[in-house]
Amino acid sequence: MRKLLTTLVKPVLNLADLFYPRLCLACQEKLVSAETSICIRCDYKLTPTNYHNINPNPVLERFWGRVELEHATSAYFFNKGGLLQHLIHQLKYENKPQIGLELGKMYGALLKDTKPYDTVDYIIPVPLHPKKKHLRGYNQAAMLAKGLASSMEKQWSSDYLIRTDNTETQTKKARLDRFSNVENAFGIGKRTDLEGKHLLLVDDVITTGATLEACAKTLLEVKNVKVSLVAIALAN
Repeated sequence: MRKLLTTLVKPVLNLADLFYPRLCLACQEKLVSAETSICIRCDYKLTPTNYHNINPNPVLERFWGRVELEHATSAYFFNKGGLLQHLIHQLKYENKPQIGLELGKMYGALLKDTKPYDTVDYIIPVPLHPKKKHLRGYNQAAMLAKGLASSMEKQWSSDYLIRTDNTETQTKKARLDRFSNVENAFGIGKRTDLEGKHLLLVDDVITTGATLEACAKTLLEVKNVKVSLVAIALAN
């Protein structure tokens, strides 16, 4: 279907495009009128999981026996060296928060009318410690949450889940070390606002799931709360 669209869509420029051309977030080529943030050619290179329509699915199964979730999903599979890795690297390390915003909007449009995500009350990003956020300038998970909230027409906030411990990066840690590294790294803010709510926890990439597990367990300390989670990428 996407190959067909690629051949059908013809470049159409309006006056604004001539002076302020819209560029694909992935390849930096000019977008045509029918494209929004990622061109059709790049979109074709992304590998969707469609896990939001499958329950249970491999994302949810990754957390079985570890934390009780309503549902869990990821937008795409993460392939090393692939286009999605390139996008996420830019989002996290090259000061391009708009990538998180647009990826969130794209996936949010699919989740909006999908059960049980249609019952979500608040969208909550995995927090960065204030020191790391200051260095990066923003929290990439918050940009994803903002994009999701825009398309899903839900509320989002960074005030409900707080990073209390400035832990070491998880990138080069072994699986078991990742769990111990973040086990007590999070706290709750505005606890009474969350009681009895369905919360959607958001992060960029699921690897071992250690960070998301620690966050979910912290949120589940709130009375009568339900937690689902979503990430843009699922790593093997």
